[in-house]
This record gives sequence, C-alpha cells and structure tokens, in this order.
Amino acid sequence: MNMRKTGTLALVAMLAATAPVVAGTILLEGNYHGKNLYVQNPFASEGVGFCTFEVKVNGKVTTDEINSSAFEIDLSFFQLALGSPVEIRISHKDDCKPKVVNPEVLQPISTFEVASIGIDKSGELALTTTNETGGLPYKVEQFRWNKWVEVGEFEGKGSPDKNDYKVQLTTIHSGQNRFRVKQVDQRGKPRYSFEAKTTATLPEITFDPGDGKKVTDFINFSDNTLYEIYNAYGNIVSKGVSKRVDVSKLDKGTYYLNYGIKTGTFKK
Repeated sequence: MNMRKTGTLALVAMLAATAPVVAGTILLEGNYHGKNLYVQNPFASEGVGFCTFEVKVNGKVTTDEINSSAFEIDLSFFQLALGSPVEIRISHKDDCKPKVVNPEVLQPISTFEVASIGIDKSGELALTTTNETGGLPYKVEQFRWNKWVEVGEFEGKGSPDKNDYKVQLTTIHSGQNRFRVKQVDQRGKPRYSFEAKTTATLPEITFDPGDGKKVTDFINFSDNTLYEIYNAYGNIVSKGVSKRVDVSKLDKGTYYLNYGIKTGTFKK
C-alpha cells in the first residue's frame, strides 16, 4: 500500500473517531417570555468532551458556550418579541443526554387584557382582548349559589393584537346574571376579566318532588337548568345542565341540590 493511500485511510479513521454521532435531538417548542433556558450537560460516556455539541434557536446556531457541565441558552440574543414562537434543538452525542432544567419558561403564560366584554339580548358573550402572548384556554364562570361556577370554555388565540371571541351562554337564569372569564397558566395563578352582567325575565326553576321530599328514580326540573348534587359529606356526585336527572343509583341518604338560583335537599 502506498504512503498516499495509507495517509488517506488514517485521516478517514481519525475523522470517524472524533466526529459526534447524533443519537437524537431534544426539541423544545413554545413562546418567548423574556427568560432563558438552563441545561445540565454531562460528559460523554468515554469521558472525553461534553454531551451537547450544537444548539439551534429557530434554525440558527447559538453562540453560547456549551462546552461545560452546565450552560445557558441566551434567548435575549435573538431579539425576540415577547410571545414570539420559539423552536430549540439541542443535538447531543449518542451515549449521553443533556437535561433542560426549566423547560416551563417556554409554556404560555396568561397576560391578556380585556378591551371589552358584554352580553347581548340573545345571551351571547362578546369578549375582545389584547396582549395575549400564548394560546391558553379561557374558562367562562357564572356567579350563582354564592360562588363562581365554571359553565364553559373556549380556546385563546394567543395573539398580542386584537382578539375577538363570541360564546353562546346556555345557563342564564332569572334575575341578574354575572359572568367572567379566566385563564390559568403553568404558574397556577388565575387571571380574571372584569364582570359582564345581564338581567333575564325568566320564570324561576322548580323541581319535583320538591324540597326535602323523597326521590326514587328521577328529579324533574321545570326547565333546563344548571344543577349540582352533593352528598352528606360535601362531595359532588352529579352536575350538569338538564331538565331531568337520574338519581336511581345514588345510595340512600340526604342530598343537597343546587339548581336555578336556589338550593334545596332531597332524600334517596
């Protein structure tokens, strides 16, 4: 074998020994909320060099110093607007895996502001928001039985610009009705709108067989209504919107009933 061929083979062998092999890529997707990511970066199993060999943010290789046991992915370097979509790819060797310490910083957070909220005569809730920085569901709540009760849900658009929503309300009762919307993000703290109110001239809901009476199979309301049934221990055993509720499978005992704008009891 001539010297030129031997040198070529030696160079190929050296490159094969030193080139990193991708076992996979850690993919993170979300939105930028002004915080950076931190990565624990172990040694490769052969003890030479660190696990991570490349980090890309939205397709661009970062300039972060990744040759250490822990490093920071500096998202502020990319001059992203708050709420901008972010895709991060962390490429690592085949015998180890880095760990992202705080991936939750890319999850949506609730920042919405209410431009307007109201209820029209048909019972439709109209909501306009701004400053959304990530898609989160909105919960619709109604105040009844001296508490706020969840009565609906719709998906947020997540745009910082103007967002218009319309939701048909199906739980309006006689008298004054109070509604609001809320979001809960990964921090667990609810963010609320201010209230929207409407007054309805509807007949009050009644139920058969009546307050305190015995029930065998069914409770019948005078019209469709939101209801809740609690047992003697305060645990909810049934809830929904209906004109007729099957209670035949409930154990014997006294139950507490929320319906319409009233509360009552029945015995099974």
